[in-house]
Amino acid sequence: MDTTKHRRLLSLASLALAWLATRALMLWLLVHSSSPLLGGGRVAGEVWGLYRHWYDVLVHGGLPANDPLWQYPPGAGPVLLSPALLPDLTYFQAFVALTVVADAVILLTLVRAGARPGRSLLGAALWTGGLPLLLHIPLVRYDVQVTALAVLSLAALSRSPRAGGAFAALGALVKVWPALVLLGTPRGRESGSAWRSAAVTAACSLALLALAFRDPLSFLRQQGARGVQIESLGGTALSLASHAGWPGTARYRYGAMEFVGPYVSSVAHACLALTAAAFALLVLWRVRARRHTPATPYDAALCAVLLFTVTSRVISPQYMIWLLGLAAVCLTSRHTSQRPVAVLLLAATAVSTVIYPMHYWEVISCSWTGTTLMVVRNGLLAWAAGLSYRRLWRPAPLPTTPATPTCPPARRTPRTPAPL
Repeated sequence: MDTTKHRRLLSLASLALAWLATRALMLWLLVHSSSPLLGGGRVAGEVWGLYRHWYDVLVHGGLPANDPLWQYPPGAGPVLLSPALLPDLTYFQAFVALTVVADAVILLTLVRAGARPGRSLLGAALWTGGLPLLLHIPLVRYDVQVTALAVLSLAALSRSPRAGGAFAALGALVKVWPALVLLGTPRGRESGSAWRSAAVTAACSLALLALAFRDPLSFLRQQGARGVQIESLGGTALSLASHAGWPGTARYRYGAMEFVGPYVSSVAHACLALTAAAFALLVLWRVRARRHTPATPYDAALCAVLLFTVTSRVISPQYMIWLLGLAAVCLTSRHTSQRPVAVLLLAATAVSTVIYPMHYWEVISCSWTGTTLMVVRNGLLAWAAGLSYRRLWRPAPLPTTPATPTCPPARRTPRTPAPL
């Protein structure tokens, strides 16, 4: 057997075994999630409590419009209804099973993308080993399903811009951020095709969702009332301020622990201003950048989502799932400029797990331990965002193909003129 082919098969087998082992470990942690170190059952409670409650509303054709915890686009409805596809299982069991299926879809997509000539399986390895750093949290949040749509979108862009645009639109209807993955599409016909496909898919899907559910845009009313979550960059600033005498406290609001007290609204407005500035920086790159590589759409998607995450008023642990998935897509290409960013994201993911669920009470109480952990995690994210944007302007150079040596032209021997 050819050596290269043998190594490739060995790599694929190792990835499959690693995925099975790590996912079995995640399921084991989920079964034992009642342990105080794993959150005392609070992590898994969102599925059998909140999601199951929303399911009972959705199944009757309505969205939880009057529930302040409902802050998601209407596309989240079919995802939360999907456990009905497995009627022999409980809602909780079916939800976890479908999340594992979505996880496997991401891995297979990354393997297929990385197995092409000139590509790398490093992205599949990052996803396989990076997701378990979040322990069992990914199994009980629907962010894996959303990330699957974003990964499928990026993987399809090079071969079918229309399919890439369609997947991005479907992801945006579930959670808004997948719309950002189209930011780096190459200029010209491909970009126009992807964006037109996204617009048509979004319009048609939204029309269907409007027929299926009442008040499909109710989530917009809830977003405006959100404050500053304790895990956000603004929340870290307020946590530090509490050690200097700031009198605010953390309170459960809108599905998350948020700070309440003086100057919180000012910090929230500052976060929105930073988000607007991030958008302006991305537009500037889109207009001015001239150097592009095959990895540029992947790198731009990671950079955009990272900038919007860092400047957001809310940074939940499951947001790391998005960033790991996009970083994994970047690493499928040998031309990516985001390898150092991926390393920083792995470190930030590990610290996120120490924060939640292990030491979340320390963060809520603004102890020095909790504040330090937040400074480290958000410092890593801010570093990754700045580095990602800087490297987006300077993509990795394309490898040069050595020129094929050619023989110099033979010297012609002058002919001796024939005698007269």
